[in-house]
Amino acid sequence: MQAGKAECADGGHNDAQRVEDCLRAWRQAGGKGIPFIAVESIYSMDGDAAPLAELVEIAERYDGFLVVDEAHATGVFGPNGRGLAAPYEGRESVICVHTCGKAMGVSGALVTAHRALLDFLVNRARPFIYATSPSPLVAAGVREALRILKDEPERRARLADLVRVAEGSLRQRLGVPASGSQIIPVLLHSNARASAVAARVRAEGYDCRAIRPPTVPEGTARLRVSITLNVAPDTVMGLVDSIARAMEDVPA
Repeated sequence: MQAGKAECADGGHNDAQRVEDCLRAWRQAGGKGIPFIAVESIYSMDGDAAPLAELVEIAERYDGFLVVDEAHATGVFGPNGRGLAAPYEGRESVICVHTCGKAMGVSGALVTAHRALLDFLVNRARPFIYATSPSPLVAAGVREALRILKDEPERRARLADLVRVAEGSLRQRLGVPASGSQIIPVLLHSNARASAVAARVRAEGYDCRAIRPPTVPEGTARLRVSITLNVAPDTVMGLVDSIARAMEDVPA
């Protein structure tokens, strides 16, 4: 299929081999230019992580770029909260986008990449050139958030503890497997059931939302449990209890 002037191909979810197969077939069919592989480091709906090490190697093997959306990893994973792509900092083939409006609590985003590429984007990227610049207040807020990430690692440790509480409780009560991150999906499959369960849980005071197609594939409607730092372990366990009760009251 076509997206603007660039050819696109779906490499499948976290399937590095399929990504490479797509690139190989494209090259063999006469494909020219620079390929871009786009992934989330932590996926927003499943909470699982992309195989970045394999994808970096593939990008470099095909003279391309790996573009990593770190939205749900920034501030949570990596040294000083620098995300899951931090081990590949300085590689010419890696471009990262760090959202400033989630863990950092401000707005906007940061792009990190090789200096030559950043200079090119500043001078040639139309969305950047013709966008309104962030206010100095936003820049100051982002700078302070980055300082906090560096100087207060105990925040990430506390969040990791809360995630372990959530994973253990969801596994014990509902058989939900751990995702490996602060995002844990509870699959309910039916759109109607997901909506009904979410409504009951919200009525008990928890901000729980149903995620349905087209945001997720057909047949995979779910509750998206996203653990934040600003709750207590008892609150997390109370949420799981509320979900369990609601699922018993709203059968599949």
